[in-house]
Formats: sequence, C-alpha cells, structure tokens
Amino acid sequence: MTATTPRTEEAVGDEPRIPKYYTLKRRLLAMIEALPAGSPVPPERTLSVEFGTSRTTVRQALQELVLEGRLERIQGKGTFVAKPKVAQLLQLTSYTEDMRAQGLEPTSRLLEIGYVPADDTLADRLAVRPRTRVLRIERLRLANSEPMAIEITHLPAQRFPGLRRHLTRYSSLYAALAEKYGVRLLEAEETIETVPAPPREAHLLGTDVGLPLLLLSRHSLDEDGKPVEFVRSFYRGDRYKFVAHLTRPTTSAAQPVGR
Repeated sequence: MTATTPRTEEAVGDEPRIPKYYTLKRRLLAMIEALPAGSPVPPERTLSVEFGTSRTTVRQALQELVLEGRLERIQGKGTFVAKPKVAQLLQLTSYTEDMRAQGLEPTSRLLEIGYVPADDTLADRLAVRPRTRVLRIERLRLANSEPMAIEITHLPAQRFPGLRRHLTRYSSLYAALAEKYGVRLLEAEETIETVPAPPREAHLLGTDVGLPLLLLSRHSLDEDGKPVEFVRSFYRGDRYKFVAHLTRPTTSAAQPVGR
C-alpha cells in the first residue's frame, strides 16, 4: 500500500503578497505629505528611475493617489499635491451656510432652470400627481471659485409661485423659501453613494471622466411634515468628504440584544 502525503494548506496567518505599486504608493504618500498643496510631483520617468521600478507601476500608484484626492492632475501641466478635502458635517443646512462655516466663499452658477413634468419618483417625493409641473433648478456650486458640486433641485411649482423670479435676488434657496414663503426645512433623508463621473459632469467639475463622484440624494420636509424639495447633487470625490456625528441610542430605545 502506497503512502500518500497529506495536502498542506496555506496557513491562516501567512502575510499576503503586497503588490509593487502599493509599496511605491506608500513611499510616494510619505513624500507628498511633507509637501505643501500645489507642489509639483516629479514626472513618471523621473520617479521610475528614482525608485527603480517600471513606469507602469509608477502610473498605477499615482492614479490611486489621484482617486483618493491626495494628488491632482492638471491637463498639460502635470501632477500636483492636492489641497486638503473639504470636511462637511452632515446636517440640514444650505450649501451657502456649509461653505461659509468652512471659511470658504460660496458662489453659484445657474446652469438650467425651468418647469418639467413630474415622473413617478418625483411625484412620490413631492406629494404631487404624476405629470404635475415642478420647478427644476440646476446649479454649479463653487467654493473660492473652484467647482465643487452640481446640484439639481426639484420643488412643487404650485406651492412656490414666482420662486424662479425670486431666486435672482437670493444667494441661498433656503433663505428665499423662508423669507418669501414662510417655509423652513425641519428634517430630511439623505443617501450617499459613489458614481463614475459622466462626461458633462466631469467637464463642469474640472475632473476626469470616470473618476468617482459622491452622489447625494436629499428629500426635505418642512415643519408640518410636507415635502419641500428633492435634490440630487454630484460632489467631487477628490475634494469632498462628509462627517457624521453619531450617538448611541438610549437603552430604552435600543433593540433588545437577547438573553
């Protein structure tokens, strides 16, 4: 009878193989963290020679740092150390209030404004009948003249007559709603997901097609629980991050853990 050698399995504690580009990425990260924002990064060929690796490896490491918002590529100029991301607290405030709280000067550029018929989703969100006319406002949001987000807002037209005209006199939509219609937002449900940048949005935001954007969808209600707006916003993933303040529910509100 022939003895068989038992098959061995890889030990659970074995260290995974670290790709070359990832090792290089960590070295580049240490290098750029010591540089001020706006500092140029050496070209791929120079980095390849300096670190003794291929340009393909260098390119992959740089690309990940760009995706993470650590580096910024400017067409025709090169790669530079990126500015720190804007850290935005998740709360029911306007873009104008958010940017000023960060010490930034907010401005907006109106891209499109007009009336559209509500599809089933909008009708449900705004508590109107399908095909009812709603006001659609699309704006490019900037901070210190830098594009940060594209915001598409829908509001029930019948509830806010003349809002299109009033917007020209207000820098904040929420201020216009409060002063002209006595409507103040009290609560909202907001979801955040990532999407690859489509060509038009990438162009407007000054980023590359396919780079990750943060897509925020906000459904806001007033003090009486009536729907006010449904907003979809595309934020630059390399320039923006969101912060949430979390608290643990009280024992009485928490779900029972079990025996």
